[in-house]
Amino acid sequence: MGTRRATISDVARLAGVSPSTASVVFSGKTPVSDATRERVRAAAEELGYTGPDPRAASLRTGRSGIVGVVFEEHPGSAFLDPVKTLMMDGLADAVSPVGAGLLLLRDHDPVGTGPTLTTAPIDAAVLVGCSGLLRESLDAVRARGIPVVVIEGDAGDDVPRIVLDNREAQRQAASHLRSLGHTDVAIVALPAHAGWQPGWIADDTPLTVDVTRERLRGGRDVFPDAAVYGAGGSFIDEGLAAGRVVLADPARRPTAVIAQSDLLAAGVIRAAEELGLRVPEDVSVTGFDGIVVDGLTPYDLTTLVQPATEKGRAAGRVVAAMLDGGEPASISFTCMFHEGNTTAPAVRRTGAPG
Repeated sequence: MGTRRATISDVARLAGVSPSTASVVFSGKTPVSDATRERVRAAAEELGYTGPDPRAASLRTGRSGIVGVVFEEHPGSAFLDPVKTLMMDGLADAVSPVGAGLLLLRDHDPVGTGPTLTTAPIDAAVLVGCSGLLRESLDAVRARGIPVVVIEGDAGDDVPRIVLDNREAQRQAASHLRSLGHTDVAIVALPAHAGWQPGWIADDTPLTVDVTRERLRGGRDVFPDAAVYGAGGSFIDEGLAAGRVVLADPARRPTAVIAQSDLLAAGVIRAAEELGLRVPEDVSVTGFDGIVVDGLTPYDLTTLVQPATEKGRAAGRVVAAMLDGGEPASISFTCMFHEGNTTAPAVRRTGAPG
């Protein structure tokens, strides 16, 4: 076949199935047997076929009108996070002028019944984070000539990135605590990697989630010996569970907790209240994001305010520019430190060690 791009008919012929059956395997619209699916995928791999050409979806425009969005976590969980919702609002706003809509995708489908990043007929892809299996899917996506932009992740030097000054911002919050006299500080972190189960993060724990790693570096720049507990996600309940562990032992209880999200911080505050601790008199708490957290009154959280909507809007503008043949540069955003009423000078407790 020389250098001609393999087609679905080529794959079907090699796999011994009809073209419609081979197409179904890639579209995920109709269930097929495991044996058939494996034959088709094996044939596709042998021929170097990476999926349907997204521009064949519309002969008139040469585009499908779809921008795929992939989160590292399950899409359902992602939308429980107000930060992700704000980013999606900005992204949708920026791609609408080019007539594109958003399609939430998974980077892989273990069941094999739905479209994924590597099979969906998309014009461009926006990856929210880039680690683990997502990096494995990236080569196949780019082989199809699909523009890719990453929000808060690193997919290589030639992939535009929308990034936040996570390390420097977190260092600001940590420095604020140090200026208040805190030396015994714990960190409640976001998940260390995909599939992370809540627990203490050791020095040799693989940190493949870029946001977690960079914010942890910022905290450790100021408090290198801070104990780190990794939550299962950015949720108030996860912060509550983490706070119960971190604050449980009076003899080892930190005087301040750096939470890597506002939702985690709200949960830590609830855990402190359960234990009869006053915030900030007994324990100071900082967050990260600058979102409105329902039920946090009378607390005004000390946090880092990030431009979540603008991050999404910037990603959309990059997508639009790439679809027009441009080569846009990466964009970096800066957080703003906000001092609320959840931090105060450290007070040595009666009977504290040292």
